[in-house]
Amino acid sequence: MNRHTLKWVLLYGIGLAAVTSLMVWVKYSFLVLDHALELYSLFIGIIFISLGTWMGLKLSRPRTIVQKETVIKEVEVQVPMPVNISAVAATSPGDFNISQREYEVLQLLARGMSNQEIAGNMFVSENTIKTHLSNLYFKLDVKRRTQAVEKARSVGLIG
Repeated sequence: MNRHTLKWVLLYGIGLAAVTSLMVWVKYSFLVLDHALELYSLFIGIIFISLGTWMGLKLSRPRTIVQKETVIKEVEVQVPMPVNISAVAATSPGDFNISQREYEVLQLLARGMSNQEIAGNMFVSENTIKTHLSNLYFKLDVKRRTQAVEKARSVGLIG
């Protein structure tokens, strides 16, 4: 292809691009005139969607909570000495305010019986046995049945 032909091809391409651009601009201006309300609604919708998305992301972002500094202050407290129940030589259940039925439950407990077996032996319900055991735990200052039996043996309540 010679130089002269190339020049005309380029001029033709530039002219064609200019005419196409002009036609698109005219079409756009008619579009704006014919559909102005729809275009304004579209732009307002885009603005509100963008604003809503931005606010949603901003408001739902996890907030960092600044923790307050904890100040520890040492204060001397006078605590009364508890009475050591195992140091007292007990000879009867009355020394610990243990009722006769609670004492019977304690004796059967020392034999290794379960709540159900104790209830059957004493002709009472399991709930009654649980109540007696709870009272015993409180009066002997223990948390479990094995501790209750051990403490009762150490203070001489049971043999």
